Amino acid sequence: MLKSKHMLKSLKVRSTKLKGTLKKVSHKKVKSDQYLVGLDIGTEYVKALIGKVSKTNPGNIDIVGVGRAHQGLKDMQAGAIADIAAVVANCDKALAEAEDMAGVSARTAVLGIAGELVKGTTKTIKVTRSNPKEAIDVPEMEKIINLVQQRTETKAKQELAYELGGKNVDVRLVNSALVSIEIDGYPVSNPIGFQGRDVVVSIYTAFAPLIHIGALEKTALELDLDLLAVAAEPFAVARAVIGNNANNNLSAVLMDIGGGTTDIAVVNEGGVQGTKMFGIGGRAFTRSIEKELGVDFEEAEELKVSLTGNEIDPKKRPSVEKPLEKTADIWVSGIELALDEFDQLDHLPNRLYLCGGGSSLEMLIDKLEQTNWYKALPFTKKPIVKHIRPDQVVGVEDHTNKVNDHTFITAMGLLRVGLDTTQSNAVNSSFRDKIDRMLSI
Repeated sequence: MLKSKHMLKSLKVRSTKLKGTLKKVSHKKVKSDQYLVGLDIGTEYVKALIGKVSKTNPGNIDIVGVGRAHQGLKDMQAGAIADIAAVVANCDKALAEAEDMAGVSARTAVLGIAGELVKGTTKTIKVTRSNPKEAIDVPEMEKIINLVQQRTETKAKQELAYELGGKNVDVRLVNSALVSIEIDGYPVSNPIGFQGRDVVVSIYTAFAPLIHIGALEKTALELDLDLLAVAAEPFAVARAVIGNNANNNLSAVLMDIGGGTTDIAVVNEGGVQGTKMFGIGGRAFTRSIEKELGVDFEEAEELKVSLTGNEIDPKKRPSVEKPLEKTADIWVSGIELALDEFDQLDHLPNRLYLCGGGSSLEMLIDKLEQTNWYKALPFTKKPIVKHIRPDQVVGVEDHTNKVNDHTFITAMGLLRVGLDTTQSNAVNSSFRDKIDRMLSI
C-alpha cells in the first residue's frame, strides 16, 4: 500500500493549518509521458482531470480520474490566486479524488490561468525579404516568429500599464499558436522551401503578469507536480474545440463563464484571433442577490441555483430575478465591449459556444438569445447560442462517466494543451508542431 506522494507533501506544507489523517490508497507507478493532469483552478471550484494518453491513438487522451473541490470566498480574486496556501489545500483535495478514481499518481500537469490582466491577441506582421529567390528555411522562420512575439509583448505591457494607471508590470508569455502564413498572398501550411518576397505571419500570443504565473508555479511546486505548461483558459477552451486538425475551419465565439470572470475567445476559420476577459462571473450574480435581499452569500447562492430547474418558491422568484436582471444587463455590456475590440475581423462568427459553471444560469442564455445586444456588432445574422458538450472536445474522451456537462470543458481543454505540448516535442512531429515548439520557447 502506497501513500499518494502529492498528498504527503501538501499535508506537510499545510500541517500547521490542517489536521486529519492521510487515507491510504493503492496507486500504480506510471511513466510521466503516459498520464497528464489538467488542473482548472477556478474562482468557485478546483477541477482536476487525470488523462491517459491513448495507446491505440496517441493523438487522443482518455480521462480516467475526476476530482472537484470548492474554493473559499477569499481564495481567489477575479480569476487569480489570492491565497496560495488555501488554494493548494483545495487543489490537493481535488487531485486526491481524481487519483483515487484513476488508481494512479500522475505528476505532469497543465494549469490554467485567467483574469482581466491576461492579454491574448493575434498579431499579423509582414516581412519583405531582401532575396525573394532564396528558399525560406527554419532559422529565418524563427527570426520572424521572434519579431512577432517581441512586438506583442511590448503591446501587452503597454495595455497593462494603461489599465493600471501607468504602473509597469512584468509579463511572461503564456501561450503562442500559429494562425496563418502567406507568401506573396498565397496561403501555405509549411513555408519551408518556398520562395517569395512578402511573408505575412499571424500568431496568437497571450501574456500574463509575472505575479499571477508565479503563484501558479508555487502552487504546482507545493503539490509536487511537474508543470508542463500554463495555459490561458480561453485559449485552452479554443484548443478543446479545434483539436489538432490543421484543416479545422471552425468559426465561433467561445465564452467560459466562471465564478470570477467571463473569458472570451474568438476563433475564425480554425485560428484563435484573440482572447478577452472581464471581471463578471457567477459570484457577481450571487453578490447582487446578497446585497438586494440582505442575505448571506451561501443563501444567495442557493437562491440563484434554485432558479435553474424551476426549484425556487414562485413567491420568491421576482425578488431574486430583479437583481440578477440588472447584473445580467451589465454582463451583456461587457461582452459587447470585449467583442468590439476584434476590429481586425470583417464580421464576427454567428455561433456562440458557452461553458463554465456560470453559464448554467438560464437567464444568461435568455439574454443572449432574446435581446438585440448583437445589433451594434459586426454579426451577419443573429448568433446561435449553445453550450459546449464534452463530446465536442476533440481528442479527449471521458472513461469515467463523470464528465457529463459544460462545467468541465476548460479542464478538458487543459488536457488538450498538454497533449499538444507533448506531441510538438516528438521526433516525428509535423511542421506545425515544430512551429509550435518555436513559439513555446
